[in-house]
Amino acid sequence: MNTVDVTNKLVVLLQQPNTRHNLSVPQLVEKALERKEGILTSTGALRATTGKYTGRSPKDKFIVEEASVKDKIDWGTVNQPISEEVFDKLYNKVIDYLMSKDEVFVFKGFAGADEKYRMPIQVINEFAWHNLFAYQLFIRPTAEELQTHEAEFTVISAPNFKADPAVDGTKSETFIIISFERRTVLIGGTEYAGEMKKSIFSVMNYILPEQGILPMHCSANVGQEGDVALFFGLSGTGKTTLSADPNRRLIGDDEHGWSNSGVFNIEGGCYAKCINLSREKEPQIFNAIRFGSVLENVIVDEQTRVADYDDATLTENTRAAYPIQAMDNIVDPSIAGHPSTIIFLTADAFGVLPPISKLTKEQAMYHFLSGYTSKLAGTERGITSPQATFSTCFGSPFLPLPATRYAEMLGKKIDEHNVQVFLVNTGWTGGEYGVGSRIKLQYTRAMVQAAVEGELNNVETVKDPIFGLEIPLHVPGVPDEVLQPKNTWADKDAYEAKAKELAAKFRENFKKFANVAPEIEKLGGPIA
Repeated sequence: MNTVDVTNKLVVLLQQPNTRHNLSVPQLVEKALERKEGILTSTGALRATTGKYTGRSPKDKFIVEEASVKDKIDWGTVNQPISEEVFDKLYNKVIDYLMSKDEVFVFKGFAGADEKYRMPIQVINEFAWHNLFAYQLFIRPTAEELQTHEAEFTVISAPNFKADPAVDGTKSETFIIISFERRTVLIGGTEYAGEMKKSIFSVMNYILPEQGILPMHCSANVGQEGDVALFFGLSGTGKTTLSADPNRRLIGDDEHGWSNSGVFNIEGGCYAKCINLSREKEPQIFNAIRFGSVLENVIVDEQTRVADYDDATLTENTRAAYPIQAMDNIVDPSIAGHPSTIIFLTADAFGVLPPISKLTKEQAMYHFLSGYTSKLAGTERGITSPQATFSTCFGSPFLPLPATRYAEMLGKKIDEHNVQVFLVNTGWTGGEYGVGSRIKLQYTRAMVQAAVEGELNNVETVKDPIFGLEIPLHVPGVPDEVLQPKNTWADKDAYEAKAKELAAKFRENFKKFANVAPEIEKLGGPIA
């Protein structure tokens, strides 16, 4: 099958009388309830469950090995190749499957808040609640924009279509396949809505660098003086918590582009984790979960329909999807100037990284490529020591191009805009996990505030003898002794051993970047 045939088949599907185009939020909620896809909670949010897939399926994600992208993609365990023939056959089957359905739902909108760089997309869904998710997560068009909208990329999601690996060439019943030449994402066998959001992010991570724009897996906010801050960090490091600041307006919570004009949100909504969510700790997120919002896999009381955010019966990865306009104190549209501050967040359970340190450009590129945090080991195996986790550019599952391409772009932008970069450890102090304690949130907030307000740009620092990081001697609102990790350990020899252990893990991980400029490793990494 050639590209023309594929396109024609899609046109037929879109023109079928049972295809519903750009339904409103109330219409989609009605459809989802009518089709028994979910229930309403006491706040008016739609709760759906996703069956056995309650998170992404990275082993089932592929990129079609096409002539125009073959030599550009960083092939491997993240970007797995699949043939054009396999894609075309599956595409045919999925379109035929959707044509047999009573209803199909289509959302037309955009990825990218900056009109100069945004990409028109369409999302075709088997489920009404998935289409509601797309409506809230991507950027919604005006009535005028809808009339001239022509999609440049299409997401097709058919969760109840299960692949047969022996016949279809997949690894399991589930597949998430990106075809850059056919400009299509094909999803089947999984009901987890996040696959749609992250697939388009992966697409943008391929397309934006070609336009000289750095795509970033980060949150962003802006101060009253127009000063922009970016927050990079893996799950559990405090990215959402620390970027939500009553004195600063939110640009976006997860995905951004950095162009020659400044920063823009790629999305039109938020996809927040809501395990243990409370009104007291995160009032903005809590209050955003109302009519039109989507809750995934949250346990809800059968009688009262009150959501129990502490219940992880279905998964720890419970989620809430809502438009960014449901939040207070936002930038709308989600566009701002060039960042003056970048914060890399890590939750170091080894307890050896400084609570805050200033980074040179080379150190920023090194730690960006490393994407370090640590996870606590599973007690079921009797392991109590933390496990080092490295996720390239703080988003390795979504990077189609070689990681060094993104790091080089970051380094160039740091130079061009004289950006101050900080590494903030929200993890342990006084010892590793099990011995020390978590750094107090009030101290972390004070350090982040001082960094984004420029108070640390010219402070006196001391060099960490193992990691080579410049540690401020004083930070307003933080005891001086907290700033030097070694001083917080009772056993200084144990600190030294643990710090060198983590430094060795950094070096070992960095070996995979064979083509990185040698000065990045020499000037950016541990020095002992």
